[in-house]
Amino acid sequence: MADIVETAIASPNFKTLVAAVSAAGLVETLQSPGPFTVFAPVDSAFEKLPPGTIQTLLQNLPQLGRILTYHVVSGTYSQEDLQDLGELTSVEGSPLPIHISDGFEVKNATVIAPDIEVDNGIIHCIDTVLLMG
Repeated sequence: MADIVETAIASPNFKTLVAAVSAAGLVETLQSPGPFTVFAPVDSAFEKLPPGTIQTLLQNLPQLGRILTYHVVSGTYSQEDLQDLGELTSVEGSPLPIHISDGFEVKNATVIAPDIEVDNGIIHCIDTVLLMG
């Protein structure tokens, strides 16, 4: 089984995420044993950001790193595990609200593909980039 980074690289849906993780210097972290739960925005999620946002973040790597680590939680949490939790704390340190009732949502994002198991955790694909605040 592949790790988080290898799985993202192999997918056609995570080109922007892979580029951002690489630019922010987070590849080694996400290849470490973890385990991690990653709420991974697909490419179309990045396309929803205002024009120029990605370029701005690539020029502000500390901010890019904070945003990316806001999508990561220590530990492995499947959709079922999250059923009764209302919130997790991201690696970045901010709370991540979880809603599972008429769907599976994390903050303002809908999970479009849950429970992708990898060597060092689990990935949930989301349709929106999560921003703190």
